[in-house]
Amino acid sequence: MTEQVKSDATQPQSADSSAASVSETATRRNFIKGSSLLLAGGAMAGTLPVARAAHAYGSDVIKIGLIGSGGRGSGAAEQAMNTTGGDVRLTAMGDVFPDRMQQSYRALQGRHKDKIDVTEDTQFVGLDAYKRVLDTNCDLVILATPPGFRPLHFEAAVEAGKQIFAEKPVATDAPGVRRFLAANEKAKEKGLAVAIGLQRHHEVAYKETMDQLKNGAIGDIVFCRCYWNQGELWVRNRKEGQSELEYQMRNWYYFNWLCGDHIVEQHIHNIDVINWLMGGPPAKAEGMGGRQVRTGKDYGQIYDHHAVEFTYPNGVKMLSMCRHIPGCWNSVSEFAHGTKGWCDISGAKIYDSNNKLVWKSEGNRNGHQEEHHDLFRELRAGNKPSEGKYGAESTMTAIMGRMATYSGRELTWDQVLNSELKLADFDSIKSLEDEAPVKPDENGNYEVAKPGSDIKKVL
Repeated sequence: MTEQVKSDATQPQSADSSAASVSETATRRNFIKGSSLLLAGGAMAGTLPVARAAHAYGSDVIKIGLIGSGGRGSGAAEQAMNTTGGDVRLTAMGDVFPDRMQQSYRALQGRHKDKIDVTEDTQFVGLDAYKRVLDTNCDLVILATPPGFRPLHFEAAVEAGKQIFAEKPVATDAPGVRRFLAANEKAKEKGLAVAIGLQRHHEVAYKETMDQLKNGAIGDIVFCRCYWNQGELWVRNRKEGQSELEYQMRNWYYFNWLCGDHIVEQHIHNIDVINWLMGGPPAKAEGMGGRQVRTGKDYGQIYDHHAVEFTYPNGVKMLSMCRHIPGCWNSVSEFAHGTKGWCDISGAKIYDSNNKLVWKSEGNRNGHQEEHHDLFRELRAGNKPSEGKYGAESTMTAIMGRMATYSGRELTWDQVLNSELKLADFDSIKSLEDEAPVKPDENGNYEVAKPGSDIKKVL
C-alpha cells in the first residue's frame, strides 16, 4: 500500500504564505477587535480558576486550550471536538502570529460553532501565548507549535497540571529530548495524561499487523526498512519588514532549531513504527544525505534526502530513507522481513516466503481521529495514557539519523542521547525582534552540515 503523501508539514503550524505579515507589536486586543472574528461575551481569562486536578471526566465538559494554531494544531483541535461520550469545547487559543490565529479561529468556528467558547480574552498572541493559555481553566492542552518549542511548552503544561496532547516530534535536539523526558516523569507523578501525535499507534490496521508480527507471523525478524519519499513541500519566502527571527519562524520547516530536518519532523512516523516493532530504539546508526535539488537560500539548513542504516540491540538492521525531490520514486511505508516471510506493515499485509498473501487487515486507517477518540475515552474513564517515553525515543532516533547523515560517522545511542549540542535557547526568546539562533552569511545563505567536517557542529 502506498499511503497518501500528506505530512503534518504540509500544514504549517506557524506560517502561511497568503497571510499578510502582521507585526507582533500590534496588541492582541486591537488586532482581534479589528478582525471581527470573535463572539461576544465570555469569561475574562484573569478571573478563571486554576485547572482542576486529574480525575475521571465522565460526561463532563472537557475544555481544550490550543497552543499553536497552524494546520496541524487546528486539525487536532477539530479532531478533539469530533470525539463522543461527552461535551468537548475549545476555550483558549495561543499563537505567535495573529494572522494564523485569525485563520484558525475562522475555520474552526465555521465548522464547530456550537463547541467554540473562545472569547476575546482567551485568545493570545505572542511568544508568551502558551503561558496565558495555561493560565486559563482549560483541562487539556494541545501542543502544536513548531517542534523546537515542544520541550519548553510541555514542561510548562506539566507544571500547570494540564492533560496533554503533544504533536510529534517532541524536540529537535538531545538536550530537548532529555528535558521532555524529565517533564514526562513529573507528568506520571502528577497522574497526567500524555498523548503523542504518532497516530499509527491508534490505527486498527497497524495494531492488528503489529500483533501478527509479534506473535511470529513471519518468524524471527531479520531486517526492516521504512520510507518517506515524496516531492517538494511548501516554502515561505522572506517578506519586507520581517525580522530574521520572524522569517525563520514563519519558514520554520527549513531551520533545524525549529524543525529538526524532515527526517525528524516527518520521517519520524515511519521510524517510530519500526521502533514499535523492535520494542525500543536502535543501538547505533550510520548514513548519508545532502542537498541536491533544494539548495536555495529559502531552504535554510536542511537536507533534501537522507539514508540511514540503524542497528537494533539484537543485531537487526533497518534501512531508513526519506527524500523531498520531485520526479522520483515516492513511498510512505514500512516493511519487515522474517525467517518465514515478510510484511508490508503500512499496507497491513503479510506474505509467506513464496510471496503469497496469507493475511490482511481490514482495520481502519483514520489515525489522526482515532488517537483523539482513544485519548478522550480514556480520560472519561479515569485512565491516563502515557505515550511520552516512546514519543521521545522515536524523536531521538530520528535525531540520531540526522546526526549520522550530517556527520558521516557511525554513532551510538548513548553518544547521541547524551549530546550537549543545543540548537537554540528557547527560554530566552521573548520577542520577534530578538536575535535568531542561526544567521545568514553576507549572501543570505545559511550554514549547512558537511559530512566529515567538525563533528561538534552536529553532535
